Amino acid sequence: MNVKTVLVVLLALVVGLGVLGRIATRVPEPPAHQVFFNGTVLTMDGDNRVLDAVSTRGELIEAVGTTDEIMALVDDDTVMVDLRGRTLLPGFVDAHGHFPGSGMFVVSADLNSPPIGTITDMAGVLDAVRAEAERREPGEWVTGWGYDDTLLAEKRHPTRAELDAVSTEHPIAITHISGHMLVANSMALDMVGISADTPDPEGGVIGRREGSREPNGLLEENARMDVMLATQDLGLVDGYHLVKAAANEYSALGVTTAQSGGATRAMASALSWVSRLGIVLQRLVVFPFETEFGDALYNGEYDPADYNTQRLTMGAVKIVGDGSIQGYTGYLSYPYHVPYHGDENYRGYPTVSREDLFEKVARLHKAGYQLAIHGNGDESIEDILDAFEAAQAEHPVADPRLILIHAQMARKDQVARMRDLGVTPSFFTAHTYYWGDRHRDIFMGPERAANISPHGWARQYGVRDSSHLDTPVVPMQPLQAVWSQVFRQTHGGDVLGPQQRIDVMSALRSVTIDAAWQVFREDAIGSIEAGKLADLVVLSGNPLDDPMHMRDLKVDRTVIGGATVYRRQ
Repeated sequence: MNVKTVLVVLLALVVGLGVLGRIATRVPEPPAHQVFFNGTVLTMDGDNRVLDAVSTRGELIEAVGTTDEIMALVDDDTVMVDLRGRTLLPGFVDAHGHFPGSGMFVVSADLNSPPIGTITDMAGVLDAVRAEAERREPGEWVTGWGYDDTLLAEKRHPTRAELDAVSTEHPIAITHISGHMLVANSMALDMVGISADTPDPEGGVIGRREGSREPNGLLEENARMDVMLATQDLGLVDGYHLVKAAANEYSALGVTTAQSGGATRAMASALSWVSRLGIVLQRLVVFPFETEFGDALYNGEYDPADYNTQRLTMGAVKIVGDGSIQGYTGYLSYPYHVPYHGDENYRGYPTVSREDLFEKVARLHKAGYQLAIHGNGDESIEDILDAFEAAQAEHPVADPRLILIHAQMARKDQVARMRDLGVTPSFFTAHTYYWGDRHRDIFMGPERAANISPHGWARQYGVRDSSHLDTPVVPMQPLQAVWSQVFRQTHGGDVLGPQQRIDVMSALRSVTIDAAWQVFREDAIGSIEAGKLADLVVLSGNPLDDPMHMRDLKVDRTVIGGATVYRRQ
C-alpha cells in the first residue's frame, strides 16, 4: 500500500466507517492478575528452565516457578488459566518475514504448487489468474503469487503472451514463489514503460523473446520493482482485509512479534497507523529499505520515532545483496549444478555492485544503524562480510549484530568470519523441506545442498542465529521452522545434511529468544521471565515429547501483553 491509499483506508475506518473504526480500536485488555498453572512451561531463559506455572500482572510477567510458588500469589480476583497438561512457551518471534504479505490471498490468486498449494501445470496457473480477473473491473490490477516453474509440468515460467490471453483489459502481474521475479502482461509493462528499448537495470534482468529485444514478461530482481510497487496500490476494502487477515492468521499461529523485513516509507507509515489503531495486535519490527528511504537515512530526515508506537519498532536498515537460489538469481562463487539456460559458467548476480555495497554499508554503519543484509549465494555473502569488515575497521562497534538474512549457502569459513565480525545469520531452514530435493538435484548438487542453512556450523563456532519462514514465501508455521532445524527432512523424505541438525530446545530458541536478541529486544520479549512482556503461546502438547510430530501440535491460546488475542474453540 502507498501512503495515499493508507490514509484513505484509515480515514474511512475511523471517520467514514465509524462502527468499523470502533471495532478496530477495541484492543483486548489484560486481566489485572492471571495465573497459568497445571502445565509445562518452557521458559527459554538462559538456563532453558522447565517450570510449572506463571503469574502475570497486567501486561507483564510477574513470576515463573513451581505450582506452589505461583499459587501463593492467587487471590479472589485472580483469573485462573488451567493449562490441563499443555505447554506454555514464549510467543513466537518472526525473525524475518514480510508482514502483512500472507494476507494477500484475500486479494490475489494463489498459484502455489504442492506441498503448499494445488497447482501442477500452466493451465492451472492461468485458470487461477483468469478467475481473479473475472472478479476485477477493467483497468484494475490482477495479481497472483507463488507459481514455481520447477514444479509445473511444463518446467517454465508463464509468458506475457499467455497472460495477454487471460486479459488485455487488466494489468496482470504474477509473482514467482521466491518473490524475486514476476511475469507481467503487455498492459502492465506499458503502464511502467518497459519495452524493447528499455535496458536491463543494474541488478536486474528483463526477459526477452528469443531472437528479439521484445520483453517476454519475465522481470527479475531490480527489473520488477516498478511493477511490484504499482500492484501494491490497494483500495479501501482490499487493504483493510489484507492486513486484518494477516494479523488474525499470525494470532492463530502463536506469532506475537511479526516482522516487515524491508518496508517502503509508505508501508512503514501504514503499519504504524494500523498498530496505533489496534487493527494489528502483534508487536511489529519493521526494517526500512535503504533504497526506499535513501538520503533520509543519511541527512537526518529519518527519525524512527515518527513511526514507532507502543508495539511497533523501526529496526535494522535492509539492503538486498542478491536474489534467490531457486530463482537462479542467487550470487554464487561456483556455477549452478544444472546450468541455467545451458550456460555452464552462470553463477547468478548481485543486485548491488560490490563497490556500491561497500559504500552503503560504510555510510549506514557510520551513521549508527543496525544493518540487515539479504545474502543467499556464498559470493554475495563474501561481499557482505568484506564490506562489513571494512566498515567495522573504520568505525568499530562493540555489538553490531548485523543480521545476514537467509545466509543460505554460507560456507564453513564464512560462518567462522561471522563470529569474528559480530554478524548473526537468520537462516531460512525450511528450505530443506520445501526446496531441499531440488536444491540437491537442480540448483546446488548433493555436496553444497547438504550444507544449506548451516545451523550445525553456527553451533560449532558459537554464532548465535535464528530461523525464519520469509512468509509469504512459505506459510507462517513456526513449528515447521523448528522441525526443519531438528530433522532437515525434505518433502521427498530424504535427510539433507544430517551434520547441520540441532536439538529441539536450540531450535525453539531460534524462533523465540534468539530471534528477539537479533533485533535488540531480548530484554522485553522472547522468554518467560519476570519483568518481561507477557507474550505467550499455549500449545496442545510438548514439542520435546515427540519431536517428529511437533508440526501436528495446535495453538490453543495466544497472549500478547497479558491479553488473550486468540483462543482455539
